[in-house]
Amino acid sequence: MPPLDLALRSRRALTPEGERPAVVTVAGGRIEAVLSYDAVLPPGVPVEDVGEQALLPGLVDTHVHVNDPGRSQWEGFATATRAAAAGGITTIVDMPLNSLPPTTTPAALDVKRDTARPRVHTDTGFWGGAIPGNLDDLAPLHEAGVLGFKCFLSPSGVEEFPHLTGRDLAAAVATAARLGALLVVHAEDPAVLDAAPQRPGARYADFLASRPHEAEVRAVERLTALAARYGARVHVLHLSSAAALAPVAAAKAAGVQVTAESCPHFLTLTAEEVPDGASEFKCCPPIREAANQDALWAALLDGTLDCVVSDHSPSTADLKTPDFAAAWGGISSLQLGLPAVWTEARRRGVPLERVARWMSTAPAALAGLPAKGALAPGRDADFAVLAPEETFTVDAARLHHRNPVTAYAGRTLYGVVTSTWLRGVRIADRGACGAPRGRLLRRG
Repeated sequence: MPPLDLALRSRRALTPEGERPAVVTVAGGRIEAVLSYDAVLPPGVPVEDVGEQALLPGLVDTHVHVNDPGRSQWEGFATATRAAAAGGITTIVDMPLNSLPPTTTPAALDVKRDTARPRVHTDTGFWGGAIPGNLDDLAPLHEAGVLGFKCFLSPSGVEEFPHLTGRDLAAAVATAARLGALLVVHAEDPAVLDAAPQRPGARYADFLASRPHEAEVRAVERLTALAARYGARVHVLHLSSAAALAPVAAAKAAGVQVTAESCPHFLTLTAEEVPDGASEFKCCPPIREAANQDALWAALLDGTLDCVVSDHSPSTADLKTPDFAAAWGGISSLQLGLPAVWTEARRRGVPLERVARWMSTAPAALAGLPAKGALAPGRDADFAVLAPEETFTVDAARLHHRNPVTAYAGRTLYGVVTSTWLRGVRIADRGACGAPRGRLLRRG
């Protein structure tokens, strides 16, 4: 056995076999063993005893818009990954749009990696983008190590990343299948959106009516039909509509390779509580009603939904105007996802072990990151230590992401991340972060 560098002892270690008292030993940045709580360790091994605090595998967030380079005033790799680390996240996967250039060619991927490399506090992977006209770039991007491809079925909100329709979408699905790549999809149907009432102004009810449930249902049906036809692996991003759960479940039952995620804001916030003019709550698809939220929780528990990730999509404060139609759509929550979801899970009687699976194990598997997502021998020694019964009140100005805008401002949440560890090194201590230590991840 190699010499041990560290051991973490917790009465609440969340292992693949369940929650139990344990000692997790670390050698060379990887987990060496998961031992009984009272295991005798070799002399001189540093021990971090976290007592009754929960020891989770480091969270994996596969849906983060860093916007760097090009729109780094919205966010950046330094600020985003510092927020992630403070929130117990040890790995993020960056979305290909909102940066300039978007990650739709190998050259653009090189620019993105060069920008990220000296700045990241967490390990960081990248999705490539699938847009009209870049079909020939998908294989080279795959070869260059992106973890899969992102596309939109409706307008993305930025002109340099148009959505896929008709033959372009079918070709992208077929190409992903041929490459064995994952296609992750913003699934709203543009025809349904175009037919919905569009009323500018501050009323949240008007914005909600402009993004009807049927838009998600139609898009998921179309996507899963194409996945079945071509034998492709597809993933439904940020599912918000309970009505769209049925086609996901039907496709899974039919053997289609489809997975789906939801997000902290859909699981913890409701349309009934969104104030008019408060566009920090705007996202697409939208935050829906409380009854809809109940169905999303049920879908997580029965496996229709696979994982929970942030869809952190920030902007400068001036773009969050009181007019919901004109405001930038996106929720900033990277640092708050774990306590937000745990607060609601705790209220519903859902154990922390399930939260860890949805926010660490399942996203790691989705993105093809076998070294991440579990307290198990051979995995990276990535940990989040959580005081689950400790509370805090969200102060947007004290969060690490670049702009002090969040839908969670003023909320009291359960679960304080007291430390975060990346490959056996503490990278955050009660929100304070050290120097960047993250690595860039490639497929395989």
